Amino acid sequence: MSRVFQVRQQAPAGIAVLLACLWGCTGEKEGASPPPAAKSAERPAEPGSPASALHFVEVAAAAGLTRFIWCGRPGKDHLLDSAGTGAAFLDYDRDGRLDLYLVNGWRLAGSAVAERGRNALYRGLPGGRFQDVTEAAGVAGEGRWGSGAFAADVDADGWTDLFITTFGSNLLYRNRGDGTFENAAGRLGVECPGWNTGAAFFDADGDRDLDLYIAAYIDCAIEEVLKAERTLDWKGIDKVAFGPFGLKGARDHFFLAGAEGKFTEAAEAGGLVDLALGFGFAVRAGDYDNDGDLDLYVANDSDANYLYRNEGQGKFTEVGLWSGCAFNAGGAAQASMGVAAGDPDGDNHLDLFVTHFSEDYSTFYRNLGGGFFDDVTAKVGLAEPTYRMLSWGAVLADLDNDGDQDLVVLNGHIYPQVDLHPEQGQAYKQRNQLFENRNGAFVEVTGQAGPGFRIVLSSRGLAAGDYDNDGDLDLLMTSLDAPPLLLRNDSRCGAWLTVQLEAPKGQSAIGSRVIVTAGGRRQIRDLAVGESYLSTHDPRLHFGLGGAERAEKIEVRWPDGSVSVRTDIPARQFISIHQGEN
Repeated sequence: MSRVFQVRQQAPAGIAVLLACLWGCTGEKEGASPPPAAKSAERPAEPGSPASALHFVEVAAAAGLTRFIWCGRPGKDHLLDSAGTGAAFLDYDRDGRLDLYLVNGWRLAGSAVAERGRNALYRGLPGGRFQDVTEAAGVAGEGRWGSGAFAADVDADGWTDLFITTFGSNLLYRNRGDGTFENAAGRLGVECPGWNTGAAFFDADGDRDLDLYIAAYIDCAIEEVLKAERTLDWKGIDKVAFGPFGLKGARDHFFLAGAEGKFTEAAEAGGLVDLALGFGFAVRAGDYDNDGDLDLYVANDSDANYLYRNEGQGKFTEVGLWSGCAFNAGGAAQASMGVAAGDPDGDNHLDLFVTHFSEDYSTFYRNLGGGFFDDVTAKVGLAEPTYRMLSWGAVLADLDNDGDQDLVVLNGHIYPQVDLHPEQGQAYKQRNQLFENRNGAFVEVTGQAGPGFRIVLSSRGLAAGDYDNDGDLDLLMTSLDAPPLLLRNDSRCGAWLTVQLEAPKGQSAIGSRVIVTAGGRRQIRDLAVGESYLSTHDPRLHFGLGGAERAEKIEVRWPDGSVSVRTDIPARQFISIHQGEN
């Protein structure tokens, strides 16, 4: 949540990155140079381009989602006041309908706590409505100032659990299978007192259980938050919340799952030590080098991002600099908030999109294969339209079922004071953005995308999921000091398939990769927990098929290396695939 250090002379990407690494934090603190012709926050579709089929309608209140999400003081005197919270789609009761979980913060009045917000679990009902079951389920948040929501079957008993990161002590709500949960974080060793943010459950060491990485932001106490004053000079015209520069970063955590479900801190043994004490926000596990094991990407605010390459047996090497995804093409560390992974260019490699602060573009890293990345943000049309926005949650998803992945980006400033200075071209509440994938490039269609994208808030968390089971992906959003948004997808969509993976009891399907071949196109998706900004998407993997009414093949590559194959599958259905069954 800060301006970036900028390498002032543009150099070839490799040289600039090396210079940035050598210079570290001795460079001058200033905003990144704007991309060519950076003129407006929203770029219209190219003249003569076809109108978008994408259309979204906001239905949260009508669907029964009413929980107000608090985020500190109105003036946002401390960075915690403006960090916001995440959300998760899950199916906690295994009834085939998506439920959702919303994380809440506190409401402050000066240095006093006026209200401790309560998290909310909503059970999905027939007809696309939701019922608040928070109290009965016992998952209100224990009065903690919440950050992120991560849904996974942590103990592999067949029931989805909830891990909630917080400013304080984390919560691990173990699903009892009867509609109720118990907080087992203390017993299992993952409370990690501090300011915890993003997290990822994944099998780091190949033993078929879920390990856990937790990012952390700033090392501070609640007393510092309550007493905070706006002392940072913003452009010489106003005072805003101080940090993160000048504050100490908090150390990330890595845990290996062990006996009786307990977790053991293993960052040093595994090579996952947060040496730079980066200001960590988003985490995304994935097989970025296609070698069959899961690597880990960590988005750090104003510091180099980490890419931990999995060397096998639970050992990792940090290779972000040499892989090309630690800095942007100019060799600058950016203020990374959220991350989305996907394959929008259809080359069967996982690309990365990382969101950043205003007056700096959000970065699209194309995966070149072999674990190497290239910043191609300008080439794919994202440099100019993301430059003025302050961006958070993001998702790469096929929203119109045409066979390629589109992009949604949530926006909102951290300083309410910017509204007092409109001549600076910034606003506290900002429009979220929708980019349609057209032949591997992104065209902004926000203005054509219906009333759901006309709402202006300071948004943060984003989760994608088909909550009404109609074959297209809807969008769940959180914002500062506002109720949630639920954008129902009413787009003109093509055919589709949604794949649900079922692993044997005692194992997890997280980390599996699914390849669908249909209509001459080969698409990949991977099952991950922890993405976007502090959020978790629908655990079912969605594929748009365009005009194809059948898929020639579905191939599942499970975490243990085994493969399941289905052939000649009719479109427009939810299909469950069990490991070991063909």
